[in-house]
Amino acid sequence: MSADNHNDLAEDRTDLAEDRTMLAHERSFAGWLRTGMAAVGIALGFNALFQSLQPVWLPKAIATTFLLLAIFIFISAERRARSSTDRLESHHIERLRPVRIRMVTWGLVIATTALGVALWLPEAT
Repeated sequence: MSADNHNDLAEDRTDLAEDRTMLAHERSFAGWLRTGMAAVGIALGFNALFQSLQPVWLPKAIATTFLLLAIFIFISAERRARSSTDRLESHHIERLRPVRIRMVTWGLVIATTALGVALWLPEAT
């Protein structure tokens, strides 16, 4: 094999490795979003199961803590994913666009915030 052929093969392997790394970062982003959604689920479940706790604000405060944790997870995942995608170049795959990462993240942040606000609204009797 010629030196040029070896260099081409090495470049192809490097490009494919970078694509695999980019896909791994996208899977990590999805995993962090699932973790954040689990925190939202814990918040809802806790508030629903322990509404009879006294004082009345206690289950809401604990649920709100989980909602704030979820928001932190969403924002951290977005920052990490964007920094990873900014460093890497895709070669043979179509990568997740940074604007989509941001849209998904902020959609979840807004929905989680709305859920937290709704949690503290007075109940209609």
